[in-house]
Amino acid sequence: MAKLYFRYSAMNAGKSTALLQVAHNYEEHGRNVLIYTSSLDNRYALGMITSRLGPQRDARTFDDGTDFEAELAGVLELSCVLLDEAQFLSPAQVKQLHRVAHLQGIPAICYGIRSDFLGEPFPGAAYLLTLADSVEELKTICACGRKATMNPRIDEAGNLIVVGNQIAIEGETTYVQMCAECFYSAYDAATKNVRS
Repeated sequence: MAKLYFRYSAMNAGKSTALLQVAHNYEEHGRNVLIYTSSLDNRYALGMITSRLGPQRDARTFDDGTDFEAELAGVLELSCVLLDEAQFLSPAQVKQLHRVAHLQGIPAICYGIRSDFLGEPFPGAAYLLTLADSVEELKTICACGRKATMNPRIDEAGNLIVVGNQIAIEGETTYVQMCAECFYSAYDAATKNVRS
């Protein structure tokens, strides 16, 4: 039975690397996959999934208008759909992928983060956490050595940024991964400075 999978983590945990490895594993056995990434992510090039370790690959892009049920209907011999930057999916698109898995029998494996730089959920991630048949955390660590779960933005001096739009693509902006304790300590210091 096909499923909808959500594999999430904080920044820099190897999500894109894991996606590229899964694609390789399917294709090594003669299986066809479709790979998508968000049209918002143009760090390396539009439609390019790139691991910080170096491997990269062309991908289709999705945006708010992408209808996955319609795009995948009738695609022959498709073994899997892989999606990077899945936090940018809309709630409707998550529902479409859930339907694709259960009605068309095509597994959909989504990779992304759960929350933004302030710890607020991305709508796509919230729906993936609700509808995914399998949820797996890919782990990474904070500078202090604890498990990182937060994705704060920082300025050139390494200070937390506590105001701004929910979406700012890495490259234009710098993110770090932090544990909750380090995040809240830095957040409290940053908001105290903003109020002063």
